[in-house]
Amino acid sequence: MCGRFALFRWTPAFAALPGFPADQQPHWNIAPHAQVLLLRAVDGERRLARARWGLTPPWLKDLSKTPAQARAETLAEQPMFREPLRLRRGLLPANGFYEWRGAARKRPYWLSGETTPLYFAALWEAYPVEGQVYLSAAVITRAAANLRRPLILDAAGQDAWLAADTPLPELQSLLAGPQPVLRERVLANLVNDPKLDGPECLTPA
Repeated sequence: MCGRFALFRWTPAFAALPGFPADQQPHWNIAPHAQVLLLRAVDGERRLARARWGLTPPWLKDLSKTPAQARAETLAEQPMFREPLRLRRGLLPANGFYEWRGAARKRPYWLSGETTPLYFAALWEAYPVEGQVYLSAAVITRAAANLRRPLILDAAGQDAWLAADTPLPELQSLLAGPQPVLRERVLANLVNDPKLDGPECLTPA
């Protein structure tokens, strides 16, 4: 599954998007329940906001049970995901993500694309806490061999995913569409520590 990703580099155009936090810091080791940047279409324009990585519907009381991932194959069937698929779609920007492979001893790999940032398809929810409303998100994943990877959308796919009037059959086509070729690199085990959040996470093996 996509359990960790990174966003440590962005373009001036990305930083100029409405809602980009003035105090945004680079992060090399983003884990579930952390704060992430969520890109949405708001009143016809793309806007960034901070969100908790873990989908939190307003009716959910136990914040330890917030899913960080949602399976593309069953989104339309799952009660927690059906309505966000229709009404609350977003994107999580990332420079790449980590994947652990191996049987007896898993090794971390870094996967990235030709362009940066990558955009992972996501669903979002708003949830109230003590009079304030916060955003939350789950990344959509697809099967990749015996693993699961985030669904990455190209520019046309991003536009369709964010558009409020995209019909469900087109959304389902995006969920099953081709994925970009990714570059990968085996890493040292430093990134295994979820508390480590610096460039040393990408130290090669």
